[in-house]
Amino acid sequence: NPVDTKVRKPKDKLETTPKVLGWDAAGEVVEVGADCTLFKPGDKVFYAGDLTRSGCNAEYQLVDERIVGHMPQRLSFEQAAALPLTALTAWESLFDRLGIALDSAQNRNKSLLIIGGAGGVGSIAIQLAHKLAGLTVVATASRPETVTWVQKLGAQHVINHKHDMIAQMREIGIPQPDYIFCCNDTDTYFPIMAELIKPQGHICSIVETAKPVDLNLLKNKSATFVWELMYTRSMFQTEDMIEQHHILDRVARLVDEGLLKSTLNETLSPINAANLRQAHAQLEAGSTIGKIVLSGWN
Repeated sequence: NPVDTKVRKPKDKLETTPKVLGWDAAGEVVEVGADCTLFKPGDKVFYAGDLTRSGCNAEYQLVDERIVGHMPQRLSFEQAAALPLTALTAWESLFDRLGIALDSAQNRNKSLLIIGGAGGVGSIAIQLAHKLAGLTVVATASRPETVTWVQKLGAQHVINHKHDMIAQMREIGIPQPDYIFCCNDTDTYFPIMAELIKPQGHICSIVETAKPVDLNLLKNKSATFVWELMYTRSMFQTEDMIEQHHILDRVARLVDEGLLKSTLNETLSPINAANLRQAHAQLEAGSTIGKIVLSGWN
């Protein structure tokens, strides 16, 4: 995940304690604590982990059961490992932050624009928004292979984020989407989102900015802008932290029912320093489609 590269990058101070990276995993429970009630040894699980604790680039990892889900039965470990962080982020963004109804009947004639549709989070958000929420989904993609990817996932319309998005949205007959989900470069796209969003609409972004966001652009429309960070619940030990367990279990059921599919696009094996470097370099190149998963030990 991009978070792996962000945590790894040089800091302004020398880190005196080694840090284990890796936030997204699937594996088997080997031991549980005395207070655990959700899992038992032998259970197959998947989870995104906790930024304040050691990551999953290790053979064994200690993780809070409240942020762990039962792995989809129909998926391999590799396919399942591609899902937790992106599924949690997409779910929380759409249904918690943007307030989109889970009942598709309430979303009739409503639309969602996803900026960066072919990435890991966008790939899950397209499926959830179209297949579960029943929204009309517009996804952005700029290459033939990414256009094909988002269309296969369920995007009814595709526009190119490198060209005039406002004109393209008019051309497809959706000049003012009800919701906008930004998965790429908030700095660049915020003015465009402010121009596009429907009055009283809602915008959510998962990408931090390098400069202040001009919220005044949203005032006349009484539009909402909200951030999503999937790690907020575990980082602050919020009272509703167990919601991530429930979300992952529901995602697993949706996968087993055939409504959602894994966005795994490439597997590197084994889990070692060389393959980790390769995966990080691919992510930092900014052109990854779907997810990269590392699997197995020497």
